[in-house]
Amino acid sequence: MPAYIRDFPWRGKRPEVGQRVTAEVVSVDTSAGRIWLSMAATEHPDVWTFLKGLRSGDVLTGTVADIQNFGVFIALDEGPPHPAYAGVGFVTIPELSWQRFEEVTDVIRIGQRVRGELLSFDTTNGEARLSLRALLPDPFQSFADNAVVGQRLAGTVTKIVPLGMFVEVADGIEGLVHEDELDSPARPGDEVQVSIVDLDRDQRRLRLGL
Repeated sequence: MPAYIRDFPWRGKRPEVGQRVTAEVVSVDTSAGRIWLSMAATEHPDVWTFLKGLRSGDVLTGTVADIQNFGVFIALDEGPPHPAYAGVGFVTIPELSWQRFEEVTDVIRIGQRVRGELLSFDTTNGEARLSLRALLPDPFQSFADNAVVGQRLAGTVTKIVPLGMFVEVADGIEGLVHEDELDSPARPGDEVQVSIVDLDRDQRRLRLGL
């Protein structure tokens, strides 16, 4: 059965043809007849062992070490430091907050103490993928508890998009008014009267009509 390297070293060059390597088996795909290997696992056993010991749903604490436009690195209180990145913990942009925001620095800052729920072990980068919002109340679900289809609401236009416009009807709760519903131009900041057309709790989507 052929073996393939899935996780390359987090630093340095990828191996060349004919080069001997040491790697750990991370999965066996019997249906495809493939064995998947990780060189990162054997090059950084301390980080790998720590991450393998975590379970989905674990709550980890740490300090924000670096902020990028694709996510936030967290230096965890437990475990070893990452050999290549600012922290072993990593939070993607959508998992930072339930609220909509324009800039990452609107909701988090370097040096801030945080708590996150473990979503997965990213073997490619050797990261504990975390969610900060998972430990916070979801305002959409609270809104949905008291909302019904047909209910009329007052709202504020927040954004105009090709599909229509978004209207904020409660703090942090926005719904889309489809372009077919628009009978006159609107601008962000306009006050409008809307009604609930559809509400999807699972997808956290609110459809509004004028």
